[in-house]
Amino acid sequence: MFYSFLFSAGVATILSGCTSSTGNTTVNDAPAKGTDTARVIVQPLVVTEPVLYDTDDPAIWINPADPAQSLIVGTDKDEQGGLYVYDLQGKIITSKTASGLKRPDNVDIEYGLILKGKPVDIAVATERLTHKLRIYSLPDMKPIDNGGIPVFAGETGDMFRDLMGIALYKNPATHTLYAIVGRKNGPTDGSYLWQYELADDGTGNVKATLVRKFGSYSGKKEIESIAVDDELGYVYYSDEGVGVRKYYADAAKGNKELALFAREGFTQDHEGISIYSFPDGTGYILVSDQQANQFYIYPREGTADNPHNHTLKKIVKVAAVESDGSDITSLPLNATFQHGLFVVMSTDKTFHYYRWEDIAGNDLRIASPSNP
Repeated sequence: MFYSFLFSAGVATILSGCTSSTGNTTVNDAPAKGTDTARVIVQPLVVTEPVLYDTDDPAIWINPADPAQSLIVGTDKDEQGGLYVYDLQGKIITSKTASGLKRPDNVDIEYGLILKGKPVDIAVATERLTHKLRIYSLPDMKPIDNGGIPVFAGETGDMFRDLMGIALYKNPATHTLYAIVGRKNGPTDGSYLWQYELADDGTGNVKATLVRKFGSYSGKKEIESIAVDDELGYVYYSDEGVGVRKYYADAAKGNKELALFAREGFTQDHEGISIYSFPDGTGYILVSDQQANQFYIYPREGTADNPHNHTLKKIVKVAAVESDGSDITSLPLNATFQHGLFVVMSTDKTFHYYRWEDIAGNDLRIASPSNP
């Protein structure tokens, strides 16, 4: 889920009193901290072709040879669902779509897993009804998981094994890849999430080895959205109805909760988390306020005296309806998305593509096309 300055997971934002060139619509509602009373609904530049059943979560793959040929991989969450692959124009690439998956929920992307001595980019999805991770090589979308990798082994009852969220983490020092996985329900004793090391099984397929169990859970609703900041080494996840929790992504640094933020103002569910990053370690964390069709935006770096103090900077309302999942990159991709791309799931079976400058308005920094 990381290439140069790329991160994944669900996101939410609201433009405060700004109007972009996409013809945003002014909305009158109650003011929120960090916003003006007049908000606009930010419109997407692209709405993808629809899936068959139910979109849930997207991930962005950056083509290192030609960013304009980058791909969006999105889940179609149904008992006969699949992983859809789109180009930057929102067109389905049928030859790359993986069908027949048993309720794929979330998906994430990471770069450079060593298989047979060569680096391979991967997309990993959670297949809820089989309790397995499904892993595909990129950009060809070939399965490399021997039919799926079971996780949460030994847990009793489907509710404790039904997969939902996933985030991939690449340790910058060791280059080891990990999958951090969530489920529909779990214990409140600090072991809701399980983290697995991903590696070659000796045949060019992927195996997963459990390395830790961690993560507090309120017991209030569920945990689905997970995001990792590879560069800074943090994992974030939405404890729905409560807030966003923050931990170290490196298991060697322990399981202490570093922050619980985004606790105020949300309508119902905290959902997708995405990270728009700059090379200097700054940037923004976007969190979806699902039922309000908006995103709350927080500073990635925290404050000067506390890197774990994430205070609200802005709220942005989007055209996408009840977004579960999203992904974002600050890299320039093409003439349309010169300052980054924000991809958001919408309940009309589509994904929406937004320009970062339309999300940022006059309030947030924008990555330079020459130096993202």
